[in-house]
Amino acid sequence: MTAPRLLHRQIRGGIYEGILAADGAAPEMELRLDGRAIATPELEARADRPGSWALRAALPGEAMSDGVKAVVLVERAGGTVVDSFTITTGDDTTDDLRAEIALLRAELDMLKSAFRRHCADTAGG
Repeated sequence: MTAPRLLHRQIRGGIYEGILAADGAAPEMELRLDGRAIATPELEARADRPGSWALRAALPGEAMSDGVKAVVLVERAGGTVVDSFTITTGDDTTDDLRAEIALLRAELDMLKSAFRRHCADTAGG
């Protein structure tokens, strides 16, 4: 028996949706945040595609707090991670990311200058 796999996913209006494919019966799935279950997706068999289900779960408010949150879709029986996504919220996080990007750009500019200087020094000698 192969592990379930997600064929398509999207998040709209706080609803996580996807198309899940698996052998046999519909697998029991759950969304986890920080190692604990936060939602149990509904699975509806698709008549047009045997062995696949429309998956749908509302993301709870606790997933929408400041910081970066990693949410994983897990098969309950075997603990197999089928999908994961991150949610980034809050002003502090945005400022931190912008500061990190600015720092990375500055370091890259410094490295480019040092490399050009090294190339000029070694080419002349």
